[in-house]
This record gives sequence, structure tokens and C-alpha cells, in this order.
Amino acid sequence: MFPTREHILRVIFLLSFCILAKPVVAQLQKSAAVAPPDTRENSLFDGRGTWDLGAFLGGGSGAGKSSGTQFLYAGGRGGLVLTPDLFTSTPIRGNLEYAVEIMPVYTVFTPNGAVYGASIKPFIVRWNFTRPHRAVPYLHIAGGVLFTTSDVPPPDTSSINFTPQIGGGVHWFHRPDRSFDFAVDVVHHSNASLGDHNPGYNASVFFMMGYSWYKARR
Repeated sequence: MFPTREHILRVIFLLSFCILAKPVVAQLQKSAAVAPPDTRENSLFDGRGTWDLGAFLGGGSGAGKSSGTQFLYAGGRGGLVLTPDLFTSTPIRGNLEYAVEIMPVYTVFTPNGAVYGASIKPFIVRWNFTRPHRAVPYLHIAGGVLFTTSDVPPPDTSSINFTPQIGGGVHWFHRPDRSFDFAVDVVHHSNASLGDHNPGYNASVFFMMGYSWYKARR
């Protein structure tokens, strides 16, 4: 029995497919070999071991009886992501980061005039809500110390105040290793009875904007 035209066409099609498919597969394999291993939109997603370095500027106002007092501050931050992403199948998927901030500029505008100072925040624990998107929300708690050129609040209090706080914000990644940062914090100022009086600022609302650079662990 001689092969029909349909059989011949099928054989030609199969042979053509095999001949053409081989270079296509080879090209795909080559592309996969040279493709960048990390195509994430942000460095915090699965970011254990990632360094977080940033600069920021912020300000705020006292609340209640302290509403006549305003704040202006600026500084830098260094942080390290400590854990892999946890709770990966839940809405709170994220990782834990530890950071330190130094603020050489920390001005308190009191009703009696401006008081200049500097602050260090050696304790910042942050939870990054990681996901493979440009926007990464976070929550944190922090504690620091404020040193000023005169008593805050004036007068007869102390030039050293402690600044526990709680807040949160969002990193907006315009590149996988670069982000614009926005945050809101509620800050408590207290001298812990180091001075003659401790009226403090019970609650002040701070707003911050900054910029961060990330370097992932190799």
C-alpha cells in the first residue's frame, strides 16, 4: 500500500517541527542560564540578610496640652533583616528587621523658643509585610534617647529625654534595591525623673519621609 498524501504531509510536518524545535529549545535554555536570578520588585521579599540603609527627614506636633510644641528632625538609619519570610500562606506574611537610627538634627520648638539637640535610637524592631510588589507596608516599635542644649519641656526638667514610640509606614520601591519611605509614629517624651520635674510630652505625632538603599546577602 502506498502512502497517501495525508500521511506524507504528516511526516513532513513532524520532521519540520523537530528540526525547528531544537534551536528554539536551545535558545530558551541559553536565555534561562543568563537570566538574572532575582526578578523581585523589592529587596525585602524573601530578604533575610538584606542590609537597609536610609536617610530621612521628619517633623511633628505635640497633642493635647503639648499642641503648642513642634518638632523637626533628620538623620540616617541602618538595618538588617533577621529572618526569612514567616507565615507565608497568611495575610501577615513578613520578616523581622532590626535597625538603629542616628539623628544629629532634632529641634524642639517650644512656646519659649527653639531647643536644639540630637538623638540616637538604638532599638528599632520592624515587621515588614513582604510581598512581591512595589509597596511594602511595615509596623515597628522603637526606643531612643534625646539630648538637648537645654531642658525639654522647659523649664526645670531635664536635657535628657527617652523617646519610646510605635508606628508604621510603607516602602515604595521604584527599583528593587531603592525605595521612597513614608511613616507615621506616635512618640512619648519622658525624662524618667532625671530632672526636678517630669511633665514630658505624653503623645506627639511624627511624620517622616525618606529614601533607602538595600544590599542583599550574596
